[in-house]
Amino acid sequence: MPTTEQHASAAAEVARLRDTFATGATRPLDWRLEQLRALELMLVEGEDAIAAALAEDLGRPANDSFLGDIAPTLAEVRFAIKHLRSWARPTRVSLPLSQFPGKAWYDYEPLGVVLVIGPWNYPVYLTLGPLVGAIAAGNCAILKPSEHTPTAAKVMADLVPKYLDADAFAVLLGGPDVTQDILAQGMDHAFFTGGPDIGKAVMTAAAAHLTPVTLELGGKCPALIAADADLEVAARRIAWTKLLNSGQTCIAPDYVLVEASVRDDFIPLLRKAFTDLSPQGDGARNLPIVSQRHAERLSRLLEDHGGEVLHGGTTSPEHRQVDLTLVLDPAEDSSLMQEEIFGPLLPIVTVESAECAMALINRGPKPLAAYVFSSSRALIDKFRHEVPAGAVVSNHAAMHVLCPSLPFGGVGNSGMGTYHGKWGFETFSHRKSHLARAARPDPRLVYPPYNRLTQRLLRLIF
Repeated sequence: MPTTEQHASAAAEVARLRDTFATGATRPLDWRLEQLRALELMLVEGEDAIAAALAEDLGRPANDSFLGDIAPTLAEVRFAIKHLRSWARPTRVSLPLSQFPGKAWYDYEPLGVVLVIGPWNYPVYLTLGPLVGAIAAGNCAILKPSEHTPTAAKVMADLVPKYLDADAFAVLLGGPDVTQDILAQGMDHAFFTGGPDIGKAVMTAAAAHLTPVTLELGGKCPALIAADADLEVAARRIAWTKLLNSGQTCIAPDYVLVEASVRDDFIPLLRKAFTDLSPQGDGARNLPIVSQRHAERLSRLLEDHGGEVLHGGTTSPEHRQVDLTLVLDPAEDSSLMQEEIFGPLLPIVTVESAECAMALINRGPKPLAAYVFSSSRALIDKFRHEVPAGAVVSNHAAMHVLCPSLPFGGVGNSGMGTYHGKWGFETFSHRKSHLARAARPDPRLVYPPYNRLTQRLLRLIF
């Protein structure tokens, strides 16, 4: 249960930000652009502190932290700075005959005080990335970083008030009780990135106040290796995106489906790619995991899977380490194939055809992303059409997240709502309709009582 001090802190912070929002200070585009530029400066000047924090929390090399947390957040900020004025411009729309003479348009107004609940796997990018949309839309915001990466959370708590308007933005630290307490204040929007189970808890708490939510969840992202794929490139790209952050990435390939005719050619290439790309060239042994609890969960996934371990297989939960592990043909009903892995374990499933692979994918929940490696445009188009997913990428994995011009989000169990670029701006905005009518003319025939003639005319007009 939250303490009295936590309750007072959440309530006081939300009330303080509401007072700021009520002044209208966050609405001018110049203020929003100023805050976005300040956020950009914070990321540039704070890179060393952020990288050190991520090394402490996640054991991540500085270059990986730049690629995974700093660079994509900077891309979002710079894209918003470039396009904000066009996003915010009112849009005229046509009118039906019944509304002539007049004009209609819609524009965007900020929602108010919003909440961003960040995850631990990319704690800076996935907390500050949504904040870009909130700032662009003209909101005040509370950030609640993950308690599982306490050093990164503390760095954000130190940097945000130093660079951004402290009257409009706040960082609250703590665990789930703090999140629940903030939601109890009746926020104007809640944005959550994390797992489906916690997403359900966030949605339940938000429902009590009819707080709208955006849920960026996970899922088992499949990668199909078709018989006509460039196997060497496919292996290298899958290995790269799976190794990043020790596989603790919501859009990392969760399992690979490879056509039987090329399986024995593909597997050695995949093993070589993991060896070539691993930090010490050791085949990615002893990869760092965020916590002992998560390492224990990964260790349990390697029990009773019914497949053949081709590579790795060793775990050391007490040291928060797990080997990159390849498992050939685990049972479809095993935990390894049913649960989102979120770590450096990669099942390889042999399929007779691409059609069999798509059927297997569609037996499970809709994934956050799905990947297809093929040289056939027809097969790629078929995959795009038949596999429901938050996104589909051909001949690569996970790269769509780096495109601010694309909406990012899940579908079904992998999430609801989108952000990035204009979609982040729209997520944190209310699209407001406007209709302007003149007082005159005001024809009498539209008002009752109606005779037979006016009824016929109204049917034509309306």
